[in-house]
Formats: sequence, structure tokens, C-alpha cells
Amino acid sequence: MSDTTLFADATFGHSATLPHAEDHAVPHYLRAHYWWAYIHPEAVRLFERQWLVNLILWGNYAQLRDAALAELGDSLPGRTLQVACVYGDLTGRLCQQVASGGGTIDIVDILPIQLGNLRAKLPKDAPARLMAMDSSEMRLPDASYERVLLFFLLHEQPRRYREWTLREALRVVKPGGKIVIVDYAMPRWWHPLRYLWRPLLAKLEPFALDLWREEIADLLPPLQVGTTLQKQSFFGGLYQKVVVTGARMGGKHHCLLD
Repeated sequence: MSDTTLFADATFGHSATLPHAEDHAVPHYLRAHYWWAYIHPEAVRLFERQWLVNLILWGNYAQLRDAALAELGDSLPGRTLQVACVYGDLTGRLCQQVASGGGTIDIVDILPIQLGNLRAKLPKDAPARLMAMDSSEMRLPDASYERVLLFFLLHEQPRRYREWTLREALRVVKPGGKIVIVDYAMPRWWHPLRYLWRPLLAKLEPFALDLWREEIADLLPPLQVGTTLQKQSFFGGLYQKVVVTGARMGGKHHCLLD
């Protein structure tokens, strides 16, 4: 993997330069299965449309975005980490909440084209630092963030990468901090998309159905006593929000599933 490259605005005293991505730095699964959604320049131009993102999520983008932002809080002091860029206005709104609290936010993504796209969306004075980094191996200090957000990332990863990413999120969050995860889940038996969406999802998002079969809680390493997991379902169970509070590895956790 290549050395980490920083993308930062004037707030951090760095110029925003866009290096070329080296093929070996991008995980094989991402190049093989998601070039059409995240890597090709035409894909970025196509999918960076709020209405299209909302359509892909069956009209639930705003609700899921707002649920994640509300869970984090309206005013965010200290340090916030967003793992992976996303299409739509989530990061812009999150930056507003960070600025309101006088905090800072780091956003990591393995794809320079995604970081460049996000940089173009954010205001120049956003308290944001953008970093080219693999979510499964983040070059970030232990226990350095108050909160971590993973928004529709895990379903795009093979299981081992998913586990590594979660372990990394737990590693970098401070004791007592919060991790917010929004992603797919198994819809209720009566949900028509359980049957209509499944074959298309399996073709376009080959790892997404893993989250239909397995709880995110089961992918986490052992956690210390006192760590709490809460899960909330949306849109008939097709989407979920999982919140890990008081996150510390090395013990057991108490799980509250809906």
C-alpha cells in the first residue's frame, strides 16, 4: 500500500492536491466490483446527484442521513472521523455540526477521485481534513476521535475487510466514544423488496446480502463490559442504524437489538 496522502484545506495549512491512485493501493474487490460506481470519472459525475442517491435508497436517503447526524449531535466539539466518502450532502451537513461545536473532522477514503469530488463539494472554510487511506488499515493514532461514522460502507466490503474496518473504528475512537453505522439489513418477511431487490442487489453489490444474514454486532471483536450496542431499523428493516457507545475492545458488550 502506498504512503498516506493528505488532502486538506486552508484550515490545516495544506494545499489541496490530487495524486494519481496506484492500482495496488486500491483493494482488488473495489476495482473488480465497484469501478462503475466509484472509480470511473463518469461514474462520479453520474452518481453525485442527490435525487439519484435518494432513488437508489428507495426514497430513504434524507431519513437515514438525518438519523445518523442526529445520533452524532447538533454540535460536535473535539475530533470526528468519517470513514469513506459518500455521495450526497451528508458530509457537508456533518461539517456544519462540527463547525458549530468548534471541532474538526477527518474523512478517509482509499480513492483520490472520491476525495477530490468531496473536496469540491465542501466550502473552503470547512474544518475538514481529507486523507487517502484504506479503512481496513488506517494510519491514525489509537483513541484519537470522539466519534466515528460509517455510512453505507460495510455492505461494499468482503467479510474480512468488514471486520478489519470495524476493528479499526474501535481502535481509533476514544474510550467512552461513539461509533455510528448506517447500512443495509434483512427486511421483514412481508417486505416486497426482500424478494424484488435481492437478485439485483446480489448482482450489483455482491457483499451486501451478508448484512441480511449476519448482525453487525456479530462482526465486532470482543468489547469491554459497559459497551452498549443499539440497533434501529428503517423502511421495514431494509436499513439499520447501529450505535456502539462507550466503545472499548477487550471484553463483552451489552446488545440492544430492536
